Amino acid sequence: MSQGTFGNPEIVEEELDILLIGGGMACCGAAYEVVRWAEALKAETGQELKIKLVDKAAMDRSGAVAQGLSAINTYIGPDQDPADYARMVSNDLMGITRDDLAYDLGRHVDESVHLFEEWGLPIWKTDGEGVRHDGAEAQREGLPTLKDGGRPVRSGKWQIMINGESYKWIVAEAAKKALGLDRVQERVFIVKLVNDKNDPSRIAGAVGFSTRENKIYVFKAKAILLAAGGCVNLFRPRSVGEGTGRAWYPVWNAGSTYAMAAEAGAELTMMENRFVPARFKDGYGPVGAWFLLFKAKATNAVGEDYMTKNKAMLDDYPPYGQAAVPASCLRNHLMLKEMKEGRGPIYMDTVTALAKLAETLSPKEVKHLEAEAWEDFLDMCVGQCGIWVGEDVDPREKNSELMPTEPYLLGSHSGCCGIWASGPTDLGAPTASDEEYPEVPSHLPRGWNWGYRSMTTVQGLFTAGDGVGASGHKFSSGSHTEGRMCAKSMVKYARDNKDFKPELDTPAAQLAEEIYAPVRTFLEHKDYTTAIDVNPNYITPKMLQFRLQKIMDEYVAGVATYYTTNEHMLGVAEYKLGLLKEDARKMRAKDLHELLRAWENYHRILTAEAHMKHIQFRQESRYPGFYYRADKNFVDEQNWKCFVNSIYDKKSKQWTVFKRKHVDLVDKSKLFKAAAH
Repeated sequence: MSQGTFGNPEIVEEELDILLIGGGMACCGAAYEVVRWAEALKAETGQELKIKLVDKAAMDRSGAVAQGLSAINTYIGPDQDPADYARMVSNDLMGITRDDLAYDLGRHVDESVHLFEEWGLPIWKTDGEGVRHDGAEAQREGLPTLKDGGRPVRSGKWQIMINGESYKWIVAEAAKKALGLDRVQERVFIVKLVNDKNDPSRIAGAVGFSTRENKIYVFKAKAILLAAGGCVNLFRPRSVGEGTGRAWYPVWNAGSTYAMAAEAGAELTMMENRFVPARFKDGYGPVGAWFLLFKAKATNAVGEDYMTKNKAMLDDYPPYGQAAVPASCLRNHLMLKEMKEGRGPIYMDTVTALAKLAETLSPKEVKHLEAEAWEDFLDMCVGQCGIWVGEDVDPREKNSELMPTEPYLLGSHSGCCGIWASGPTDLGAPTASDEEYPEVPSHLPRGWNWGYRSMTTVQGLFTAGDGVGASGHKFSSGSHTEGRMCAKSMVKYARDNKDFKPELDTPAAQLAEEIYAPVRTFLEHKDYTTAIDVNPNYITPKMLQFRLQKIMDEYVAGVATYYTTNEHMLGVAEYKLGLLKEDARKMRAKDLHELLRAWENYHRILTAEAHMKHIQFRQESRYPGFYYRADKNFVDEQNWKCFVNSIYDKKSKQWTVFKRKHVDLVDKSKLFKAAAH
């Protein structure tokens, strides 16, 4: 592309009824489901819906499941119920979650898993004699599917093992086949939502640019699903130098879901929450299979089981510390004590785990498990295999280091930040499902639902997966399920608003100018110096990102301070983020790749500001092990067992942060009774 044409993009405008933004599990679920409801609407009323999915990358390998997975982490099955699932979600997130959202997901998620198996995903099974078979072998042996009563191999209470290298490919194929390739547009980065000219509380469209061509795309739509993932690389990563860019969650998650929703006026919730996973050091390799399937334990440098050694620390956090399975943050909390007091490194005791398994399993089963130890990484984090090979690690003979990573913001894994969304409206109605699960009360708190499942507080704007706040532990299957729920709701919304004609509150030409501002900055000033990367008139996206990560790491509880901050450090962060926002207006883009990086930075900065504001507002340390307010280093159940929500005003660029009342809808006492026995 010549520089002469680069600064003058073609503007392509399109009118739709439903727009899906993203290509991960949530949008794949929506894409699979939406056509069915749209066709039913057409058959019933004659109303035909124009639908399109727009993905920043390519659906086959988009989202958090891009490289594959070794387990589906949310499968209820016939021996558990959605109320138990809601309890688990609440406990792991220190008591502040939306039971209505978790319960609703729990009663629908298995259907998505059954679909995955129908589409060809190999799922591990246990046969009638109790012998475990991996997914491919289970298919060859003709073992029953889950839907027909097959027994999955569980690595934990909610997790089932799969052969998942092609997991995302399988799910994306079904989505594309259902939606039709003519309604899928890849390599287009949506960067701004647009409100309605006549009603600012309503969504009217979205605008983005091609990452391959010199084009701006402007979409008008009645209903939009915003499901573009969580936020990665907000904090300075532990991996530097040749490892820069390596992260636990997918690096293309740039906070776009949170930032675009906030600018559209959507109410955010629990943006102070973050996830700090403990992973294999340097490669970010997954640990779940080692803990759950292989029954390995983590130890300090002298071989002590620190979870047992430091168990008394859990008593400082009632009632969550007394649960049968302590919250993820509390497990980190016990690990960090060992590191701070000089008893690191922390190790995964793979040697003992594999030796113990060999005592009870046949040689064939042991060989299979050893292969699975490697496949766990090959499915999910191939870089970890490289590190094991490079450091001459045989897990039968040598233990591997664990390390808590830098923080991540997400709403579908072991975190619950995101957008305040409408819950189900049928809980409590006299239906068969209520007779089956009588623990769900016949009332819901006011302000928790407004007619369309997963719609945000902006009319017509829906979200799913990492976007839905206060309801973590959805993982891949739950995100897909939530996308399917959104599809049904969006078709209903399009039906109910058939005569609505969206009008953008900003002209298309002005939107194009805003998007290409970094390009204009580069073209105007590129000849001022002989080296284009050194110029007093602009800053490169890469350098701006380094500055953002340094601010967040050092002042907003990153790895530099052992995840610790205080009121004064947050004040410094607020000031420095303000300066950074000013300088961000001078970002350059010398090509389409840098334009993508520039807009990812805009989204990360706004997400960072929301995160900082929420931590600043919450006067406690609700998630010890994920972050500590050193000046408020306690959990205050009396005053702060509440949702912290916020609204951003894009005109004044100011945040309003406030409390929303928390209500338990499912009895949580069972969690702690179990721990007492």
